[in-house]
Amino acid sequence: MLDEFARSIDVGVLSTEQFLRVLETLHMLDATGSGIELSSLSTEVLAEVVGAASKEQLRALARHPQLRALFLEEVFRRMADHFNAERAGDADIVVTWRFPNGDDHDRYQTVIEDGRCVSTADCVLTPDTTITAPFEDFLRVATGNARPASQFVRGKLRVKGDYTPAVRMLSFFDLPGAA
Repeated sequence: MLDEFARSIDVGVLSTEQFLRVLETLHMLDATGSGIELSSLSTEVLAEVVGAASKEQLRALARHPQLRALFLEEVFRRMADHFNAERAGDADIVVTWRFPNGDDHDRYQTVIEDGRCVSTADCVLTPDTTITAPFEDFLRVATGNARPASQFVRGKLRVKGDYTPAVRMLSFFDLPGAA
């Protein structure tokens, strides 16, 4: 039901304020137990919404504390669903993700080991590599609306530490969308 509703919205005609208002309303309905849960939005439809959003709409989303946290949580929650263990093989990688947020960073960690992928906001392990990216650029990559390699080349995804695990890890996921 939520997928149909989301697909019926032409994000391209919404102003940035209207875009945020729609997302805030859906988030509010989710929080009130109305049965409308943003987590029930399919990854494909989430990718379509991100793909249709303008740069300014995504930047505004990045500046909105609640919606920013919600979208980051959703992307990292879904990572395991899109992990391809065959492609990962015997990889053993710890990646810390950093997203500039004012004077600080939002941080997540992805651990790939024993054919499994786990992502969390608890960054307790020593990373093999750290990837820093603006929220909106990461969101486009994570939803398949931008190619990871081009984002590395353009400096949108910056790597600290060993570059190889970062590049390898991104190939372990079946990303939605058609970049």
